[in-house]
Amino acid sequence: MQIKGETSVNKLILLFVFDKMESPLSERTLVDMCTSSNDWINYMDCVVLIHKMLSDGFICEIPGGDDPLYTITPEGRETLANFYINIPRSSREEISRYVKTNGAKFRTRQECKSDYYQNKDGTFTVFLKILAPVQPMLELKFVVPDKKTASRIYKKWEDKAAELYSVVYETLVD
Repeated sequence: MQIKGETSVNKLILLFVFDKMESPLSERTLVDMCTSSNDWINYMDCVVLIHKMLSDGFICEIPGGDDPLYTITPEGRETLANFYINIPRSSREEISRYVKTNGAKFRTRQECKSDYYQNKDGTFTVFLKILAPVQPMLELKFVVPDKKTASRIYKKWEDKAAELYSVVYETLVD
C-alpha cells in the first residue's frame, strides 16, 4: 500500500495513525506500525517524516521517560481534518482495522520495559517497568539465580505487567 513519492500523503498517514491510536507513541512504535508490520510507508521516509513533522509542529515530544513519546498537536489535528480526504480510502480503512486489532499490543509494548544483566556473583538482576507518559507507574528489580530464569521473566513481562500491577495495587491499597 506504500504511496511512493507522496510526502504530503505519507505525513497525513502518520497523523492518521496518531489520531487512531489515541495515545502518545514512541518513534520505534510508529516506525514498526507503519513499516515492519505493514507497508504503509517505507522505513527511511517514515523516520525522516517523523522528525520533519516534529520540527514543523504537527507532532510534539512529551518529556520524560527513557524513549521520547510523540503526540499529535492541534495544528496536526487541523491539518488532518482539512486534508483527510487525500489519504486513499483503502489506506484509511486498512489503518483503522489494524489499529483496532493491534493498537493495545503496541501501547503495551511501549509502556512495559524490561532488561536484565549478570551480576559479579553469577546471579542476574532483572529490571521491570511500567511507564506512564510523565513518570514510571511501577518499577521492580529482581535478583534471580540464573540466566534462564531472568530470560523467562524478561519475555513474560509484556503479557503479565497489567495483571501484576493490578494485584500489587489491590494488595497494597486494601
